[in-house]
Amino acid sequence: MKSLTVEIAYFESEGRARRGEMKYTVNLAHAKSLFRISCPNNECVGGDFDLSTELANAVAGRHETVSGELICQGWRSKTTIDNLLCHNILRYKLSIGY
Repeated sequence: MKSLTVEIAYFESEGRARRGEMKYTVNLAHAKSLFRISCPNNECVGGDFDLSTELANAVAGRHETVSGELICQGWRSKTTIDNLLCHNILRYKLSIGY
């Protein structure tokens, strides 16, 4: 892999209201083996989005673009643990150069 560009958009749990978006090029010289993106909910407990498997599968299959959606499995806040899951949505597109 010579380059990786990531486009992400955050949505509330219903999937209608966009909470933010970002596009960036990963500096592969300083990249880690884990590819995790934080949940936009600052009070989320045990959540976030792990794209490590999606990226590894894309590289193994020599795919140039991969897109999909992940749902945060953390808790909405410390006071809602065991009662209310976060369920924020991350829609992503990975563009890979070889």
